[in-house]
Amino acid sequence: MRILVLFFFCSSVVFSQQTDVVDFTNISAFIRPDIQNREVEGEVSVSFTMLKQADSIYLDAVGINHIENRMVDSGLRASDDKLWIISDFEKDKTYSIHFGYTMTPKRALYFTYDQVWTQGQGKYTSNWLPSIDDMNDKIEFDLKFVAEKGKTVIANGRGRKYEEHAGSTVWSFNMDQPMSSYLVAFAIGDFVKKEIQSESGIPIELYLRTEDSLKMEPTYRHTKEIFDFFEQEIGVPYPWQNYKQVPVRDFLYAGMENTTATLFSEAFVVDSIGFHDRNYVNVNAHELAHQWFGNLVTETEGKHHWLHEGFATYYALLAERHLFGDDYYYWKLYNTAEQLRALSEQGKGQSLLNPKASSLTFYEKGAWALHMLNERIGRDAFREAVKNYLEKYQFKNVTTENFLSEVRAVAQVNISDWEKDWLKQSAFKGEQALNSLTQSKFLTQYFDLVALREMTLEDKRGLLVEALQSGNEYLAEEAIIQLALEKGAPAVELYKVAFQGSITTRQAVALSMDPPILDGLKAAYESLLDDRSYSTQETALYVLWASYPEERSRFLDKMKYVHGFQDKNIRLLWLTLALSTDNYATSAKPLFENELRNYSRPEYSYEIRENAFQYISSLGNWNEEVLRNLVNGCTHHYWRFRDFCRDMLNELMETRELKQYLKSKMETFPEKEKAYLKRVI
Repeated sequence: MRILVLFFFCSSVVFSQQTDVVDFTNISAFIRPDIQNREVEGEVSVSFTMLKQADSIYLDAVGINHIENRMVDSGLRASDDKLWIISDFEKDKTYSIHFGYTMTPKRALYFTYDQVWTQGQGKYTSNWLPSIDDMNDKIEFDLKFVAEKGKTVIANGRGRKYEEHAGSTVWSFNMDQPMSSYLVAFAIGDFVKKEIQSESGIPIELYLRTEDSLKMEPTYRHTKEIFDFFEQEIGVPYPWQNYKQVPVRDFLYAGMENTTATLFSEAFVVDSIGFHDRNYVNVNAHELAHQWFGNLVTETEGKHHWLHEGFATYYALLAERHLFGDDYYYWKLYNTAEQLRALSEQGKGQSLLNPKASSLTFYEKGAWALHMLNERIGRDAFREAVKNYLEKYQFKNVTTENFLSEVRAVAQVNISDWEKDWLKQSAFKGEQALNSLTQSKFLTQYFDLVALREMTLEDKRGLLVEALQSGNEYLAEEAIIQLALEKGAPAVELYKVAFQGSITTRQAVALSMDPPILDGLKAAYESLLDDRSYSTQETALYVLWASYPEERSRFLDKMKYVHGFQDKNIRLLWLTLALSTDNYATSAKPLFENELRNYSRPEYSYEIRENAFQYISSLGNWNEEVLRNLVNGCTHHYWRFRDFCRDMLNELMETRELKQYLKSKMETFPEKEKAYLKRVI
């Protein structure tokens, strides 16, 4: 045993970077997810060409449980995170291996109520599929999945399904081009599909949960426009055979750009009302841009991560500029500049070439760097450089220098100062950013309006009216921010002007007022309950309920059938207010209590559960089932929700009686939850 351990240790040192030893070209797999046991069983065929002579190579395979060797001339051995393939491999020869395996993934493969989905970004695909974590080894993947009959599978590449036997279906997916292993993905669930096509003929598949089928149009609004815009703006055709998008329950991020198959959070599934407040447009554009920047050309290492995220953020912003106009574009640049400036002034600025930089740096500072480069060298040169960069390095790995070489080749100006200021410096170049922003006439007006904050209402009244009637939502919002500090009749008259504005302006009014509502504005404020904005409706319901106790029943009656966003923001507020209103639907209150508690159950998304726990806590409406649901949340795979639940449970356990109660019930909890309770009690 000691000899075997020593062999694995030495091999891992020698081959920690094996891309100069072997080139893996194809991985074909037959995957059977076991939902009940949260395992995956599979059969894998791997093809590779030796670049050097060697007696062993490896696949990354984290925690592989069982291996069945289907080969005669090679041996397989498993370590903690690798599957070693042992044979006398000769240089320049091509080999194929075949084996069966089982894995119990601790990450990267998630079972969320009635769905199965993956998230492999970084180097985590090897938790459910033996593969290569090193993103510098690009491989063509062809995968098959077994799913329960009636379920839909979405994965990389062109797919088809066929019956295997009663009760299950096999889905087959083939990629035409190689990609990094972290971009391999699949999702299984109850989904409906809508098919559209780009102007260039690329099939685009849009998926939603069956129960959300009526939300298809608002959720995916502008998808075709974004796709067609990118092909034209980037100048390089979409590089893959098709494109798919599917929202999944309890996703870890806003979205993930798996090659041809973007997975995203179902929090972005909206109806036509919710679209105004919380839509998928930016995430949609960002993940699609990654199909070029990150997927077609892939960083060699974390030092060049901005080549993924900075480019995707910038091109998503260009797409939104195309859809929503210049004011929107400059407003978003201004807001991110403010965040970056504040970070820089705190001494926390970071270079874009720092591999440990924050998301704010990689995404937003990266986008700013490209915006400034575009201005410096001109739009035509910028587009030519990007096009040449993508075409030269397609399906390969890249560094920042690779991109800069293409820029220098076409630019008519020296970019050395830009490299120093925007790539290498940790400080954010605020003055340069401000000079760029003032090219926007709207932002110049905005800065002039902000400068009025210290003036009296009487002195700036005309200018505030002008801003409220400008038709520009950002100027109107700033006027309302200044109004929020004012009381009395002059402020009321200006608020009446604001109520005549757009949905966004009226939303700013709703958010600017705490109870009680100013005299003379009750009727106008109550009209906010009819606005096509769930954020506005939620705020207005609470402020009206708090301001007019004698009319609470009327407000509740008006809103009793509205649920709001995917997280049921309005319904959960409504239940809480109904339970807190004396003499309102007294006989139905046990039903309201039960509904509120039910939303804490694991069958609901973490967004709904978190809202439910907060309202239950505010009412003190705990019972044994809700406590069990809270303990369940303490073991959830999404760390933010998990930490929220843990903090809430810790607070509750400050009461000795509850701690003793949980201790007495510990053996009745599932193993994972029991293990957590043992650690904290």
